[in-house]
Amino acid sequence: MHQVCLLIGSNIQPERNIPLSVTLLKKVMPVLQVSSVWESATVGSDGPNMLNAAILVSTPLEADDLKEQVLRPLEAQMGRVRTSDKNAPRTIDLDIIFFDQNCLEPNLWHYAFRAVPVAQVLPDTPSEAGESLKDAADRLAQHTPIWIRRDVEIQQ
Repeated sequence: MHQVCLLIGSNIQPERNIPLSVTLLKKVMPVLQVSSVWESATVGSDGPNMLNAAILVSTPLEADDLKEQVLRPLEAQMGRVRTSDKNAPRTIDLDIIFFDQNCLEPNLWHYAFRAVPVAQVLPDTPSEAGESLKDAADRLAQHTPIWIRRDVEIQQ
C-alpha cells in the first residue's frame, strides 16, 4: 500500500465540494488524516478565493493509475471542466502532492495555499534544503493572507 498526500482545492461552491470530495474518496480508499480547510486568494487568476485542504490516503494504486482511475473521474463527476486556463475557477481540484515520501509538487515550498494545509498532515517533512514543511508553511503564511475556515468541516 502507498501513502499519498492529496491537496484538494475549490473555488466554486467550495464549502460543499471539498467535504463532498473527501466523502467520495472515502468510498474507494481509506482516508488516514485530514487537515483543516484554508482560504486564500486565487493564484494566477482574478477568480473567487480558493479553499484548500490536504488529506492522507492509502492506496494500492501507483501515482499515474490513481490520477487516471480515481482522481480525474471524481473531478469529472463533480463537474470539473478543464480548459486551457489552468487557473480558471473549478468545482474541485485533486492533486497528488506526496506519493509515499516523494514530493511530486516542487512548488509546495513556495506557496502558502499548498504548504499550510499539507504541513498539518506532514509537518516534519524536510525540503531538499532541510527546512521542515511546518517551518516553510509558517514562513509563507507570514507573507500571504491565508486563514482557517472552521465553518467548513470534513468528516474523517
